[in-house]
Amino acid sequence: MPRPRSLTADQIATAALAVLDRDGLDALSMRTVARELGMGTMSLYRYVSDRGEVEELVVDLVLRAVDLDVPRGTPGKRLSVLADRVRVAVSEHAAVVPLLLAHRHRSPSSRQWGEVMLSVLTAAGVTGKQRVIAFRAIMSYVFGALQVEYFGALSGAGTAALAALSPEEFPILAETATRARNIPPEEEFRRGFDILLRGLGLG
Repeated sequence: MPRPRSLTADQIATAALAVLDRDGLDALSMRTVARELGMGTMSLYRYVSDRGEVEELVVDLVLRAVDLDVPRGTPGKRLSVLADRVRVAVSEHAAVVPLLLAHRHRSPSSRQWGEVMLSVLTAAGVTGKQRVIAFRAIMSYVFGALQVEYFGALSGAGTAALAALSPEEFPILAETATRARNIPPEEEFRRGFDILLRGLGLG
């Protein structure tokens, strides 16, 4: 495949995302992205400085798929839908999850999502320091929940190990883990977000 005369950021991000989706995060490198694009590794450096910049482009590409149209409903409902859209978009590209916290602040798409979320909070009368804390809590939940699902899903080995603990020594932990194994990721995310909204007085 001949090397394109010029590359766009989207072409590089798309190639990197293909590597991630197919081979996982450990496989991502300047070399593998260049190979995906049909070019030499050194040629790729004409467009991006290093792997970190490639990661930024990928994060932005994935988050760009998030629908930013504010849905109808209460402030809590709007925030919940907007948060869940991030979960859906990112869940389609699980290998991107570890990159989110490192690069979200440099992603235009992430900043646009943040602006929309803040606009909903503002319209609900959440301003000043309260808005700072509320937005930080929402952001921490959304990106944190994705990280927890990626590294320690309720359906994973960690939960199974906890469920197998001695009920005499860890009665509540073992029972909780047993129940947790039957909760799908979308239910875990949405119900957890509902708890957060109630704590913010928006539930």
